[in-house]
Order: sequence, then structure tokens, then C-alpha cells
Amino acid sequence: MHLAKLTSPADLRALSPSQLDELCAEIRDFVVQAVSQTGGHLGSNLGAVELSVALHRVFESPRDVIIWDTGHQAYVHKLITGRRDGFEKLRQRHGLSGYPSTSESPHDVVENSHASTSLSWASGLATGFQLTGHEHRRVVAVIGDGSMTGGMAFEALNNLGHYAQRALIVLNDNGRSYAPTVSRLSTVMSRLRQSPHYVQGRRAVDHLLERVPLGDGVRRSLDSAAAAMREMWEPPAFFETLGVRYVGPVDGHDISAMESAFRDAAAYADGPIVVHVVTQKGRGYAPAEHDTEKHLHDIGLFDPATGSAPAPGTDKLPPAPTVPDEAVRRAEPTAPAVPTEPARQAEPVLRDYTAVFTETLVAAARRDRSIVAITAAMPGSTGLLPFQREFPDRFYDVGIAEQHALTSAAGMARADLRPVVAVYSTFLARAFDQALYDIGLHRLPVILCVDRAGVTGPDGASHHGLYDIAMFTRIPGMTVFAPSGPDELPAAFAQALEITDGPVAIRWPRGKGPVSGTVQQPDVVTSGMRAEARQHRSGPDACILAAGQTFSAAIEAAELLSADGVEVSLWDPRVLKPLDRAMLLDAAAHPLVVTVEDGVRVGGFGSLVNDALQQLDSPSVPRVVQLGTPDAYLPHGTAAELHAELGLDAKGIAAAVTKTLARITA
Repeated sequence: MHLAKLTSPADLRALSPSQLDELCAEIRDFVVQAVSQTGGHLGSNLGAVELSVALHRVFESPRDVIIWDTGHQAYVHKLITGRRDGFEKLRQRHGLSGYPSTSESPHDVVENSHASTSLSWASGLATGFQLTGHEHRRVVAVIGDGSMTGGMAFEALNNLGHYAQRALIVLNDNGRSYAPTVSRLSTVMSRLRQSPHYVQGRRAVDHLLERVPLGDGVRRSLDSAAAAMREMWEPPAFFETLGVRYVGPVDGHDISAMESAFRDAAAYADGPIVVHVVTQKGRGYAPAEHDTEKHLHDIGLFDPATGSAPAPGTDKLPPAPTVPDEAVRRAEPTAPAVPTEPARQAEPVLRDYTAVFTETLVAAARRDRSIVAITAAMPGSTGLLPFQREFPDRFYDVGIAEQHALTSAAGMARADLRPVVAVYSTFLARAFDQALYDIGLHRLPVILCVDRAGVTGPDGASHHGLYDIAMFTRIPGMTVFAPSGPDELPAAFAQALEITDGPVAIRWPRGKGPVSGTVQQPDVVTSGMRAEARQHRSGPDACILAAGQTFSAAIEAAELLSADGVEVSLWDPRVLKPLDRAMLLDAAAHPLVVTVEDGVRVGGFGSLVNDALQQLDSPSVPRVVQLGTPDAYLPHGTAAELHAELGLDAKGIAAAVTKTLARITA
């Protein structure tokens, strides 16, 4: 088997065409099996197998830099560069990152996991290589047609062409990002992909010019005529107007054709060049090919035989078969079965936050025709597909363009619509300027529904939603809700619709949370702008204000403290801005106030509380301890793992209270 022997890109160059085809089939099987056990990005990688192989056969990584936009299509690149064994812990704590990672390999030069940035990276690297005498190093940016819709990509193209920077841009065109690509350019390319006349016409023109002996003047005239004829079949006008040469389209599953195109493009020395490669997302795996929404772009644990998720209550599928390595295979004894300890308490009842948001939004839109929904290329992942199906004329997918999404929402709000922008926290950071000046400055009632807030888990540093509280509470007039459980989300959304003099953000974590009526989420659903005092005990030693999903851990911490004789008051703030004055007055009556949030500690919710307590007309100011994430980029890992490491779980919160009380009373 070829994959078991593959340790570096150099190993590819010894393989024959038939062996390369066999290798690609092995890679697809391996990726399906590996991702089925860990979850991850599947469809995009299945479509990029031959493309990755061809790139690594032509270019010499890491001398030549290959940038992946976005990095979720880099699994095959990781396999080729010797990281096969790491896939057992893909996207798990202390395991292989789901994106390129400079700490993993010299072949990963850029940790690129946000769309539309690769061309700017390529521009900078090309300039650096030129100025430092490393012109022999090539820069290759692999960008999807979805990422090409982002504004940064257009800005970078303009600069690449203007300065004639030597970079190869591989346009990996599968017609999709998460969802079908929203772009006029994509529409033109789609027509081109489907036209049987394109290849015939271009080949005929090129063949004619090659065979006919012509003088220089005549040849230049015919070259111009040929260029004009090609304009009928391909979209070079867009690129070449910007000073970027265009080649293609090329079959993205034909290794030989791509190698030829890449070698020719590598020899082009007069500036940037685009090689348009057409691929099929999810290729070679029937469940991905037949998934009409997103071709299994991203997926949790699944059965590789069917592509379906495991049955409810199943935590893990049977171990996936690995690629055998005959040189090191050994028989290992079977470990004796270990009896499991019976559960001490019933599992909490959970609901998915995004699913609750979907139900809430659709119900509200049925009552209010002014509600419109906006997404930046992620209608499925943000829960907007049911809205799109029921209200297609009130749904807008703007492509990978968060900045445009927010400013267009501002315009809609100005025209008396109620725009709801559904976006991941990590991507909302790209549009802070638009939120601050286009929406906030004009006090427009745009509702930002911020999914994946806080520690998100396996996607790592670039995808944790740690900064939205610190950023968006700084916008004058912004209201920020942080529901402590899924059942709190509808009340927050209903109140957001009542606010008409400024923007609102509602943030919630990835996945599921405890519903009301459980120990983890007491049976209280509060409406309006008030915080909720969830626990008061006689002679409280401290007051805990726990925002959003950290409230469940705070409840457990209060129980741990009570068992040790420490009594605390416990508040669910619900609204992080503006702060409830009743909550602040109660907190000020305690010697110790501990704030807990699933976001950056510096400048976050705790900072707002601390500042507000300082401003109260009170004879004494309590000691304030702010618990949150540190001033550092967090690695990938489950939320539970990272919360425990950061002291944001029940034991960590209880320990912080006990430690600080000991200092106060010492």
C-alpha cells in the first residue's frame, strides 16, 4: 500500500500514474475513516486529493510555500507531509490541528483558517522573497471559489497585479463554500464548467496558432484575436484587468493535466498567475457527493459505511481501520474488560442552542414580516436553512463577506426592516469596524446572533469565540445578552426585538446546554433586562456572577463551597450590557465578588462589573476576582478540557473563591 510508505512529498515523485491513482483512492478511504472517529472537515478534503498530490509533485515544500485558503482543505497536505499517525487525535487536545499549524510542521507556513486571507499572505511572502534575494522560492495560494468572494481576496488581487508580484494562485473551484458560492464571478465560472464548447474552442484556437507558420506581426494580431475569442468561453477579463494572468479551467482530478499547468505557471515570471482548477466536493464518497446542502463539508462522528451520525446515546463508534504498516505490525494482547462504575446521577437534559435559535427565529418571522435573516456563506451551520425555505424572499446569503453582511444589515435597518445576522463569534471579529460605525454610531436595531461563543473546542486558536464580549460591549448603545441555557434564548430574542434604539448581540456556545428544570439549570426563565438572583443563603461569604454557559459550572461550584462551609450568593446576569443595578447593589454588599465568563478576562464582563462597582455610591467596595480566559491564544481541545485547565470549571471556580477568601481573612 502506497500511503503507509508515504513520509514526505519527495516520495510522490517516484510513483507512476497508476500508482498515483491507487494512492488517491487510499487517501480518500483513510480520510473518511479518520474523520468518522473524530469529526472534522470531510467534503472539502475529498475534493482536494488529486490537487494536493499534483502540487506536492511539482513544488518543493517547504522551500516553496503552499498556503491553503481556508486551511480546512489541508488534511491531504498533512498526510503527504508525514503526519498520518496524528490523525488518530485529529482536532483533539494535544493532537493534530484541523488546520495548518506552524507548530506541527515546517510545511505549514501559515496558520490559515479564516477565509479570503491567502492572497494577502501570498502578496507579502512574494514581496519578502523578492527583497531578500529568495526569488527561487515560489509562493502558491490555494483558494476556493467561496473564499474568492471575500473582500480581502479582491484587494489582494489588485495589489498582486499592480506590483507584478510573482505568485501562483490555484483557484479550487467546486462551486461551494459551506453552501453554494454566492458570487457573480462564480456564476460565470459555473457556466464555463458546464459548457462542452469551451475546451473544444480553446484547443482549436491554440492548435491553429501552433501549426501555422506566421511572421511576428501576423502572429501578434492572431494572438489578440485568439484572446478575444477566449473571452467568449472563459473569465480572464476579470483577472487580467487586475494584471493577473489566467489559465484554465483544468480538471482538478487529473493529476497529469494539473502538473502540466502548474509547471507552466511556475515558469511565468512577469507577475501573478491564476490556474483555475475544477474539483468536485466530496468526490469518491457517496454520502458526501449526495449531500445537497454542503457535501459533508464539516461533520461530527459518523458511520463511514453510511455517512450517518451514530445512534443517540452512542459516544463513540467502533475503532476505524488504519492503514497497515507491515514493517511495524505486531500482535498485542487483549486487555481484560474493566467494569464501569455506575452513574451517580442522571445525565442533564440537553438541547442544542442553534436548533432553539432556528425555532425562535422562524416563529418570530411568521409574526413579523419586517424580520430578515442574513448569513455570510453559512446558512446551514448557523441554523438559517429552515428560515430560507419558508421565507426565501427575506433571506440573504452574502458570501464570505462579514463586513458587507453587517453594513448591508445597517441599510436594511435604516429602511425599517429588522435584520438578524447569524454569524460565528470568530468571524464576527472581522466586522468590528462595521458594527462600531455603520450600526452602532447610527443606533440601528440590528440583531447579531453570535453562535460558537466562548471556548469552541477542536478547531483551535483561530476559532474560539473569546473576544466578542470584550469587543462588542465597547460599542456605545450595544446591548449584549448571554443566555445561561437554551431555554433562555427565546426570551433574550424576544427582548431584542423590543429594543429599537440600538444594536443587540445575543451570544451562545457551540452545541448543547442544560434545559430548565435541572440541577444544572434551575427552573427559571427570566424575561426583560433583569438579571436573575438564583441563590441567596444566610451570611453569604461571596457573590458569584457567572455569564452564559459558565453558569452551570457556577451552580456546581456553589454546592462544592457549601459542603466546605462557604456560602455564596449566585447570579445569572443574562444581560452583560447594560448591567442590572439590582445585581450590582447586591454584589456590593459582599466582601468578595467573583465574575466568571467564557471569554477574555481583560476587558470582558468582569471588567465591566469591576468598573460599575467602583462607580457605586457605596461605603465599601468589595474585592473583585475576574475569572476568564487568559491573554493568550488557546489551543484546540474540548471545552471541558480547556475550562478545567483554565480554572473555569466547578472545581476551579470554587478554588478561586476559597483561595481569595483565605487572603481576605488572613
